[in-house]
Parts: sequence; structure tokens; C-alpha cells
Amino acid sequence: MNSHYLIMGKLNDFITGIMLDDTHDERYRQKIARLLVERKGFLKSEITPRLDLFVRAGVKCAVVKVDFCVTLNEKICMIIKYGPGSIVSRRRPALAASRLVAYYQVPVVVVTNGETAEVLDAQNGKVVASGLEGVPQRSALIKKAASNCFPLVSKKRAEMESRILYAFEVDGSCPCDDSICRL
Repeated sequence: MNSHYLIMGKLNDFITGIMLDDTHDERYRQKIARLLVERKGFLKSEITPRLDLFVRAGVKCAVVKVDFCVTLNEKICMIIKYGPGSIVSRRRPALAASRLVAYYQVPVVVVTNGETAEVLDAQNGKVVASGLEGVPQRSALIKKAASNCFPLVSKKRAEMESRILYAFEVDGSCPCDDSICRL
């Protein structure tokens, strides 16, 4: 099997403890996981890493990953999408993912390259904070979730968001990228 990444060995996942391939991207994901727990106050049990998300564009289907989902009081309140390079181009697919990971609109979306980040209000897509320090603390996310009505995502909207996510994440991706599963 051809891998899309240089594999430098194995490492333990900070959240789950499972062994993963040690890649440059995975090192950044582990840095983000540590940030969430050690500096932002989240419990490991509130963070789901590498969530599989089914997407469809017409007859084309795939499974893509959402790097981190943060769940508080049984609702996903924040998702984090990591990708190397420029984060500006990652806003729209991350917003699409925030409308597909649950039947409701997840309120906070973070896009990051591991060095910097943008925090988006998922309702309107506006950047509300920048930099890794802008990622909300657990207490701030609890407060935001308490005042959020978690609006439902219509079936039509979900279909369109799925197409957008497919176009950004799957179409044109490298065939050897094993983080995407084309069905």
C-alpha cells in the first residue's frame, strides 16, 4: 500500500493511547490534542479524534475525517479540522463538516495548520478569533453551548453541504491519500 505521508515510526495517540503512524501531520494533530486538554481544559473523554464522516456527491461517496469533535452535555459543540498550509481555504469545507457531523449545526468550527488557527462562528462563517490561543477554553464553550439553540440542518442543506465537502476533500485529492476512503 502506498502511503501519502512520510512515516517516521509509531507514536501513541494522546487522547486514545492507540498506536498511530508517526507523520508530520500526526505530530501537529497531537500538538492540537495536547492544547485542548492541557491548556484549554477539555477532558480527553470529551474529545473524539479522527471521526469518520460519510459524504456523498450524487452517486460518488467517500468517508473523510474530522480531526476532532468536542462533545459537551451530549452535543457536539466544536469541531477542529487540521490541514497543512493555508487555513483560509479550509474554512468552507470545515463549515460543511459542522453541518454534517450531527443533525444540528455545531456552533464552533476551528481550522488550523497546527501553527495558527481561525475560530469560526459556524452559524454565519465569520472568523471570531485567530491563533491557537483563540481556540475557546472549555468554560467558554460551555457558556456558548448553553446559549445556543443548535438549529436543525435540513435534509436539503445536508445534501448540499455533503457535495461541498466532497468537492473540497475528495475531488482532486491524491489517489494515494489514505486518509480518504472512496466508496
